[in-house]
Amino acid sequence: MKKIFLFSLVSVATFSTQTFSQSKTKQLFNGKDLKGWHTDVPEMDKNPKLQTPFIIRNGLLVSLGTPGGHLITDSQFENFKWTFQYRFAGKPGNCGALVFVSTPRALYDMFPKSIEVQMMHENAGDFWCIQEDITVPDMEKRRGPKEKWGVNGDKLRRIPNLTDGTEKPLGDWNTMHIECVGNTIKVWLNGVLVNHGFNATAHKGQLALQAEGSEVEFRKIELTPISKLTN
Repeated sequence: MKKIFLFSLVSVATFSTQTFSQSKTKQLFNGKDLKGWHTDVPEMDKNPKLQTPFIIRNGLLVSLGTPGGHLITDSQFENFKWTFQYRFAGKPGNCGALVFVSTPRALYDMFPKSIEVQMMHENAGDFWCIQEDITVPDMEKRRGPKEKWGVNGDKLRRIPNLTDGTEKPLGDWNTMHIECVGNTIKVWLNGVLVNHGFNATAHKGQLALQAEGSEVEFRKIELTPISKLTN
């Protein structure tokens, strides 16, 4: 059933992309510094001497995992494809890429208002709703009982991906594509469509990467603007 459902979504994705054009790709990371980004690490408010969890190492952007926080773009974006490569540098664990980022520390005094695309090992491609919401096909089967849905606290905020087994072996680079057009989000991992949501409660915002307990390396962080074709 999962494979059949995935096939139907691939068809939808193929059809929908025919109505948009892509502009010149922009590099969001220059391999030298964090120009264009800023950090939000709550623990550093109390102890500014803590090492930032986001560093540059051998031309790679590295999230050290602790202390917990976010690396956020200075600019907001709408209608785009965000592409990057990542791999866990040591033991597999947790991390995430956030789109439609706005209010900082909106959940648990840590997570900014956004929709997270999960990168946790063996769960890559899940959606997590963080004070924003999104709809997917087969919603109750994937998210759980409707009365327990929510965007904060102990509500059901996770929407599992469509297909597991798309991550590369540990140590290899994974390629993630996150396409946001209007209030629709589509996620590909290593060329496979792993999630597709619509009717999101936001359509633009900043982008963010997490420090959430595990060391993760990033490279080739790019953004391609998408615009509607006119007749």
